[in-house]
Amino acid sequence: MTSSSTAPPARRMWPLYAAGFTTAFGAHSIAANLGGFSADAVTSLLVLGGLLAVYDGAEVLLKPVFGSLADRVGARPVLLGGLIAFAAASAVYVVADSPSWLWAARLGQGAAASAFSPAASALVVRLNPAARHGRAFGSYGFYKSIGYTLGPLLGGLVVWVGGLRLLFAVLMVLGAAVALWAVVAVPVVVPLPKARQTVLDLVRRLTDRAFLAPTGALAAATAALSVGVGFLPVFGRAAGLGTVATGAAVSVLAACAALVQPAAGRALDDGRLTSRTGLGAGLAVTAAGLGSALLPGLLGVLVAAVLIGAGTGLITPLGFAALAARTPPERLGQTMGSAELGRELGDAGGPLFVAAVASAATLSAGFAALAVVLAFGAATAFAVRDAPAPRS
Repeated sequence: MTSSSTAPPARRMWPLYAAGFTTAFGAHSIAANLGGFSADAVTSLLVLGGLLAVYDGAEVLLKPVFGSLADRVGARPVLLGGLIAFAAASAVYVVADSPSWLWAARLGQGAAASAFSPAASALVVRLNPAARHGRAFGSYGFYKSIGYTLGPLLGGLVVWVGGLRLLFAVLMVLGAAVALWAVVAVPVVVPLPKARQTVLDLVRRLTDRAFLAPTGALAAATAALSVGVGFLPVFGRAAGLGTVATGAAVSVLAACAALVQPAAGRALDDGRLTSRTGLGAGLAVTAAGLGSALLPGLLGVLVAAVLIGAGTGLITPLGFAALAARTPPERLGQTMGSAELGRELGDAGGPLFVAAVASAATLSAGFAALAVVLAFGAATAFAVRDAPAPRS
């Protein structure tokens, strides 16, 4: 963490924002187009599920590992190595163009994203003074959300023009270009000396409220976002809405999440918002959005999309800024990797939770159950005081 109050040159940050865009665009552009444009490789729903899961599975297993590696050797080498590996994994399917190599390419992309994503988050902290962490994470989250938003649309356009192989070629070029940009613009940030950490020390730190509260909020936000993207179109179809209307609602959700993040970060840095109140308010707004999905017709879908997007957009930069404020600088990579793991579990667990409740009752009951969970989290956030930041 820098101690200077001077903002870093923008050129240092842009490659990190581009890395966030790359991981989001890479994940969603392929995932949204596997089922419709690769009949030779995706022969069943089971195969499709496996291809989607292999990317996320690699991230769940490897993000904490690469986060710890970033603390040991420096975040910049891990960032560059991950981006180069992402380009190389994408090239595998460009060259081989066979169903079996598609699995290898997706696994490689997931493993590579596991490296450069937490490294980029750690560099966002190290290259910004504490007074600008909210703004920095707000901007980082904005461009990552743009990647999630544009991935299905631009990915579908690329696949329509030249097939899935062309999309992998685009991702190969994107990963290589961002890596080259980072070589030129991102400065060397030396790893900080640190005391020996035992497994018990790690367990204590990752079970402390200073870690669990922001990470839990981030996981809840990701769960709600995933549920909104996946299930709001179901409510729309039940109300007689067409695919254009339901697709527009999902786009509204993603746009709100992107636009709120920079404003939330600025409010945190300016002292107009604290982590505790911001996370509590974000969870409350998101819970209200899930509950709004129960309103009839287009109104329910749109209100739910706006509130879920706004709530998750409020939580994301504040959650990461809270983690940065309460993490020893020499352990940033490990913390960011572990927090990203929490988000991945929320991304997978949210839809599974709603689907399980819906299978036993109705989809409305599933949304209501998740809303209750988030509302409880909001009440807890407002009731518990902020944990003190550690002494440097």
